[in-house]
Amino acid sequence: MKGARFIEMEENRIVLCGANSYEQKYYFNDRFDGIPSSIKDELHIICVLFTEEVGGIFTVVFEEDGTVFLETNFAEDDFLYDEISSGLMVGKIRGSRQELFESLSLYYRIFVLQEKLDLEEA
Repeated sequence: MKGARFIEMEENRIVLCGANSYEQKYYFNDRFDGIPSSIKDELHIICVLFTEEVGGIFTVVFEEDGTVFLETNFAEDDFLYDEISSGLMVGKIRGSRQELFESLSLYYRIFVLQEKLDLEEA
C-alpha cells in the first residue's frame, strides 16, 4: 500500500486519516478540515500508536453511509506484523473510542451527506 492510496476513494469509501509504519507517515484528509483540532489530535495519536505497537498500515475510513471503519493492512513480506494483536487492538480502540467514532459518523452524515438531523431521534 503506497502513501498516495490514503486519499483514494474505494468502493464509495473515503479515508479520513491513517498512519503507515513502513514510511513513518501520518495522513489526514484535508477534506475534513472542519473537524475540531482536538479530535484531529486524538485521531493522530490513535493512528500513530497503533502502527508503533502493531506495525503495518492503519486507516480510519468512512463507509458510504457514514459508518466509521477501522482498517489495518500490512506488506506481504512483513513477517513481524501480528494479525492477532492487530485484531485485538482494533477491538480495544473501537470499544474505548466508541463515542468518538459515533460523533465522526454523525459529522459525516450531516456535513458530507447533508442529512437533516432529527432532534427527536438524537
